[in-house]
Amino acid sequence: MALTGRTALLAALGSLPVALLEPSWLGVAAVNSPLAVAMMCDYALAAPVKKLRFTRSCDTHVRQGEMAETNLQLTNTSSRPLRALLRDAWPPSNAVPRATDAARHRVDVPAGGTRELHTQLRPTRRGEAVAHSVTVRSYGPLGLISRQATHRVPGSLHVLPPFHSRRLLAAKTARLRELDGRTSALGRGEGTEFDSLRRYVPGDDTRSIDWRATARRSEVAVRTWRPERDRRVLIVLDTGRTSAGRVGDAPRLDAAMDAALLLAALASRAGDRVDLLAFDRELRAQVRGKAAPQLLPALVDGLASLEPHLVETDARGLAAEILRSTPRRALVVLLTTLDTTPVEEGLLPVLGRLTDRHTLLVASVADPRLAEMAAARGTVEMAAARGTVEKVYQAAAAHKAQAERDRTAGLLRRRGVTVVDAPPADLASALADAYLSAKAAGKL
Repeated sequence: MALTGRTALLAALGSLPVALLEPSWLGVAAVNSPLAVAMMCDYALAAPVKKLRFTRSCDTHVRQGEMAETNLQLTNTSSRPLRALLRDAWPPSNAVPRATDAARHRVDVPAGGTRELHTQLRPTRRGEAVAHSVTVRSYGPLGLISRQATHRVPGSLHVLPPFHSRRLLAAKTARLRELDGRTSALGRGEGTEFDSLRRYVPGDDTRSIDWRATARRSEVAVRTWRPERDRRVLIVLDTGRTSAGRVGDAPRLDAAMDAALLLAALASRAGDRVDLLAFDRELRAQVRGKAAPQLLPALVDGLASLEPHLVETDARGLAAEILRSTPRRALVVLLTTLDTTPVEEGLLPVLGRLTDRHTLLVASVADPRLAEMAAARGTVEMAAARGTVEKVYQAAAAHKAQAERDRTAGLLRRRGVTVVDAPPADLASALADAYLSAKAAGKL
């Protein structure tokens, strides 16, 4: 039980010394009998809270940043009406912005009656959100004293990645259809899947001449090819310490996951078989062998609880896991960092093992802050006159950091690796374009 603000006010009006105000109402009873009698009556009339019954129902899945709702059914099993303040405790990351009291409810439930309580949630973190408890504070009719109890009412909400790049899928799919010859804007590549025969023109590769078809015609015929379908694509997420670095207001891993989802959706529409794994020093997540209709739901469900780990990624273990899980030739898309040390000391020593068997594409999240800092140009002397020396040094640091990334990317390109380096807002689109280019050129 607990005293209320109204009790303290009445005690003060009754000339009760402040020093005698104790958490227990027994201290009040010793000096203020009328107030003590009123409190005892109020306590007796307050509905008991330990025998309340709760039933919870709520949404099971929601995308990060979207609205979800959880419902509580409260049953008052006592013979007294319930006047109470109720709090449905969810993790703070599930609170509705600008509505911090959204989980608090004032309820009036008659004896033996029930009430439905609705709480709006907007999760800001991926993973499993679990309801902690429901706390009820029951008041008497005078509001002088209250009963309080906490009930364990289980509930959970699976928060999925937001997939912001979904809006780009229609445009990328239209380009894919052009590559596949589904529209009049057919663009054939250098693949190995036969498309049609046409007349030979000077400059054509003589290895494409179809001699049997030529023997049946009065002109030389050559085969044309289109990008292959039903190829394998393995998406690899590096979940080591570099993926925890924040770019803007989100970790690099979040941007990498968004790009992975767009690429997976696009590749599955192209008829390719897509697998995914997340690795740092051990395997953190894996999605394999899913048909196109089940692929995207399986990916978002598997990535929902994925978090960066503050450990150095084991590049040798990562390469071994890629080779073990994908023995046949595939396009391996590695979403990792372009920082000099992790690449030169980790990835480069094992790069040959990967490129000998697979086509490798490395994608990295660039920090747009570097471009902003590099924009502050000028000499130190000019800057000193304007009081902006700090910006000049920031610009120099940004140029140096970008030069190191460019050098690292160059090292990878010289070894036959396709490199995509883009800020979070552009990474998904740039990675999808790189995939389409590889598809058109028959590099898969």
